[in-house]
Amino acid sequence: MANINTRFKLMLPYLLLILAGGATTLAFAPFTLWWLPVLTLALLVFYLQHATNAKQAWLRGFSFGLGWFGVGVSWVHVSIDQFGGLPLIGSLALMALLVGYLALFPALASWLSYKLRSITFTPLLFAVCWALAEWLRSVLLTGFPWLSMGYSQTSAGLKDLAPLIGETGISFVLAFAAAALAQLLQPQRAISRYSYVIIAGIVFALSPSLKPFSGWQYSDKTLSVLLVQGNVKQELRWAPEQEWPTMLKYLDLTRPHFKTDLVIWPEAAIPQLEPQAETYLNNLNRAALYANTAVITGILDYNFKTQQAWNNLIVLGKRDSDSSDGDYFYGHGNRYSKHHLLPIGEFVPFENWLRKLAPIFDLPMSSFTRGSYVQPNLVANGYHLLPAICFEIAFPEQIAANMTDDTQLLLTVSNDGWFGDSIGPHQHLQIAQMRALEFGRPLLRATNNGVTATVDAGGNISAQAPQFSEAALTDQLRLTQGITPYTHYGDTPLRILCLVLLMLFALGHWRRNKRSI
Repeated sequence: MANINTRFKLMLPYLLLILAGGATTLAFAPFTLWWLPVLTLALLVFYLQHATNAKQAWLRGFSFGLGWFGVGVSWVHVSIDQFGGLPLIGSLALMALLVGYLALFPALASWLSYKLRSITFTPLLFAVCWALAEWLRSVLLTGFPWLSMGYSQTSAGLKDLAPLIGETGISFVLAFAAAALAQLLQPQRAISRYSYVIIAGIVFALSPSLKPFSGWQYSDKTLSVLLVQGNVKQELRWAPEQEWPTMLKYLDLTRPHFKTDLVIWPEAAIPQLEPQAETYLNNLNRAALYANTAVITGILDYNFKTQQAWNNLIVLGKRDSDSSDGDYFYGHGNRYSKHHLLPIGEFVPFENWLRKLAPIFDLPMSSFTRGSYVQPNLVANGYHLLPAICFEIAFPEQIAANMTDDTQLLLTVSNDGWFGDSIGPHQHLQIAQMRALEFGRPLLRATNNGVTATVDAGGNISAQAPQFSEAALTDQLRLTQGITPYTHYGDTPLRILCLVLLMLFALGHWRRNKRSI
């Protein structure tokens, strides 16, 4: 009995950290308990402070990550299980591999924090290690920055810091605040313990008052938009017999509202390859011109000679407000080709080997050519839109690289039909809201089955279509002008600060070790 109690006490921190990591999912959409990450991360820091060696610290961070991503990205299993063609054991194994990989990053932050501590953790050290580990997560193996802690603040809390320091900066502040809270339980001088909490409290308290420094203002221009949600079942999207019913559905949903300034259709809304859909596209081009508007739609392009495919957005109808002819012809330059391709879904690493293993590695439309990192904004009816297709909206650096002085709107299209009635599409919309906040521009988000929405420059949802329904969402949006500090500087100041501080912590660690020899 004594051995069982001892083992339970040894395992308790890891079990609690798995639960705390899982509970962190409630901080994000659709639940939005924005204050929760401070508590759950504080528990992680508390157990790191009581770790007896670096391996134990690593395992505790890994345990937190298992809960965090095991629950938070569980929606990925919907696509693997329903469309991957794998037995349940295979889909669960792939999910375990993904979750285990993502859990390595909080484990790295925990290990590094432990290795570089002095007597105990300082909140600044933990925030630095956390921010650097999260940066690595956003770039390694093409990056997967989903559920980064700052997204929890999209609707409240530290949201007004977004135009200044971005989501990554907010994550840094949250990590600092959590570590500061954990310090209250440490046997230090009271002044030292409370000083960190006071600093974190001041940042939270001052955040709303920083709104005037966001760098953007509303202009006197407005535009009307129509976002069309076709709600085509995922298993029917590429069925040849469904091509014309799908294309006619989008036309039927659009016609009653064709007088808006812009019409947006989702990712790959037109299921025919672009070279094969020229007749349909030419008719749509003329219809948009006669209606004095422009249509932006997703479509797949394919070069039959080179066998290259692109996931594209194209503009039909009026390019400029005074255009007298339709903008579209096959191969025209007013288009966007997706750059940040999704592994497995849009390209297959080690393709010659993996495609033979299982159906999930040989999905339809899973071998695309990457578009350029920087591409011209789309111009539609005189408006300049910065596009991002699906997963790309999670990468603020790509958005910043394509931002110009003329950019008036952010545009993201997606097909979240892969993920069913899960939390994934809601998290995806929340990420898009953060981009509007960071860059001070209204955002349009059109999807196949939801969540289709318009977002104002303050990150607030202006209008939203119900999920899993055919919908024609109309809205009137105010345009903005001005540049946010985050647009101008991005994450560069934070990364420089973190690297400098990391070197200082490492130097202090080296000197302490040298003195102890």
